[in-house]
Amino acid sequence: MTTAMIECRGLTHTYRRGESEVTPLRDLDLDIAEGAYVALMGPSGSGKTTLLNLIAGIDTPTAGTLRVNGQDIAGMSRSDLARWRRHALGYVFQLYNLVPVLTAYENVELPLLLHPLGRADRHRKVALALELVGLADRHDHYPRQLSGGQEQRVAIARAIVTDPTIIVADEPTGDLDREAGNAILDLLDQLHTELGKTLVMVTHDQTAAERAGELVRIDKGKIIRATPAPEAGEAGSGP
Repeated sequence: MTTAMIECRGLTHTYRRGESEVTPLRDLDLDIAEGAYVALMGPSGSGKTTLLNLIAGIDTPTAGTLRVNGQDIAGMSRSDLARWRRHALGYVFQLYNLVPVLTAYENVELPLLLHPLGRADRHRKVALALELVGLADRHDHYPRQLSGGQEQRVAIARAIVTDPTIIVADEPTGDLDREAGNAILDLLDQLHTELGKTLVMVTHDQTAAERAGELVRIDKGKIIRATPAPEAGEAGSGP
């Protein structure tokens, strides 16, 4: 029996925008199995990124429950939540979010500075992460010296350097051309199949969604369909 890594029940998130309340996610139920690769799709404003940020502990549910690996992350204190994120979760952003004045090595090292590790241990972990993403020879380059695809690889190395169990990715290929995007998708495939990471990816790209094992479509804050993702070449007959 497959274990649910992420369990959402009645999940709702509301925030204020001026005088109005906005509810991008409403009464959502979803299970994501341990070791799954899930693509979240839907129109802009449908609640995809909100769901990703709730899973990542960046936002807090207004109502409902969210358990990750058996832990109620919505009920954690801020310090406990920060500690949980450092160990359990890696976030890959669409626009990389690299620090421009730091080298690739230093950007990847940043999350480890919050851990009680010596310099030698940090160096070993950073070197391994950069090797996994194919950038060991670019460790001393600054973001401005890298291509978009290489910057995203550094961002992925930063997300995996702490060896998290879950990786969430928000449009990881959205700012890349097709060739660079496919290389990033190949890397995410490797993290899932070879390292066994649970992977949740927001995407507008059907080609990217076809890489996942499950496709969840969201509209107006609710799941409208959750199915196995189509096999490559079947995008036109989608679910």
